[in-house]
Amino acid sequence: MIIDFGMGNLGSIQNMLKKIGVRAAISSDHGVIASAEKLILPGVGSFDQAVANLNALNLMTLLNEKVLKEKIQLLGVCLGMQLLTRRSEEGSMPGLNWIDAVAVKFRFENEKLRVPHMGWNTVEIAKTDDPLFEGFSDDPRFYFVHSYYVKCDYESDILTTTDYGVRFCSSVVKDNIRGVQFHPEKSHKFGMKLLRNFADL
Repeated sequence: MIIDFGMGNLGSIQNMLKKIGVRAAISSDHGVIASAEKLILPGVGSFDQAVANLNALNLMTLLNEKVLKEKIQLLGVCLGMQLLTRRSEEGSMPGLNWIDAVAVKFRFENEKLRVPHMGWNTVEIAKTDDPLFEGFSDDPRFYFVHSYYVKCDYESDILTTTDYGVRFCSSVVKDNIRGVQFHPEKSHKFGMKLLRNFADL
């Protein structure tokens, strides 16, 4: 189930899932989301607008019910991963606060490194036993487009890291909650494998 709150590559994620034989609905309907077995929280754009959209659709309480109480598997993608945190430097509104972390902006004195971080980059798997990255070889490559990255309070929540001027957290895990900063729907065979692993959780 792909959550539609007006921000994200919903069709691209659905098409990538279709390629690997996984059926997924796109919806903001409370009844559809309430019956979902797994959730994908996508996101492209600004943090505050995303939170405002979720609030406008009255989805916050439902998401807390599904994820924190029912413990269904959730995957946040790009901005969707940043929404899992307490807040972002990009705005002033509170996030979902499921991961003890904040989203901070890339700041470089070296002008050769541009913001946003855009293009292919490798990830180093910090938790090799996590099923989301089961069967991956060393340093798989994914496609990134982002100006902010997640800074975790606890190393135990970091699933992968990536180097772009600084070594930053490129995916998180906490119980049934996972998030990836990159775009699996744009990452060809690596993205397909990751989404297959998520579907199999």
